[in-house]
Amino acid sequence: MTSEPLSAAPPANPWLDPRRLMAMSVGVALLTIVLKTLAWWITDSAALLSDALESLVNLAGASFALLMLHWAAQPADEEHPYGHHKAEYFSSAFEGMLIFGAALAIIWAALPRLWAPRPLEQLGLGLVLSVASSVFNGALAWLMLRASRVTHSIALEADARHLFTDVWTSAGVVIGLLLVMLTGWLWLDALVAIGVALNIVREGVRLVWRSSQGLMDAA
Repeated sequence: MTSEPLSAAPPANPWLDPRRLMAMSVGVALLTIVLKTLAWWITDSAALLSDALESLVNLAGASFALLMLHWAAQPADEEHPYGHHKAEYFSSAFEGMLIFGAALAIIWAALPRLWAPRPLEQLGLGLVLSVASSVFNGALAWLMLRASRVTHSIALEADARHLFTDVWTSAGVVIGLLLVMLTGWLWLDALVAIGVALNIVREGVRLVWRSSQGLMDAA
């Protein structure tokens, strides 16, 4: 059987507490949304828009996961004699479904720009903002993944892996836009955005599959 989440028992180190970390994730998601939305607004880049949309998914997923962690920590009762720990799997599945929605929105926004590219402005400043948001996401993701190995929290692991995906996505966006700056090929902006969408779909599939296996107590 799969290992059951143990977030109901808080770890000795308060910085590894799942609910504390998920609350931090909500705060970091809000910060990165501001940074990435500003980056998109000043550049009009489809790739940076895709990055900002993924941060919106991070915020929604982290908020729902925080709610599920509070639920999972509730003690067993007459209706739930084995406790509420499986609530975390619903959080992971929900985040996976949000990823699919974000991917569709990104593709919808990027396709017209593939055929009719738009000029981009202030790319240098936009890239600096994107890199700054990635630093915050990467640091939090590392801490959350470490905590998930201690607490066996599927919600923490799901959010950490999603944040790492966001970091790699942002790295791809930065590289793609640097190529736009060097070559002047504006269509690369839309192509990078579509690549972002396909990459996060892969992560969404993995999260939904992992959650379904946990809910069914797969071996």
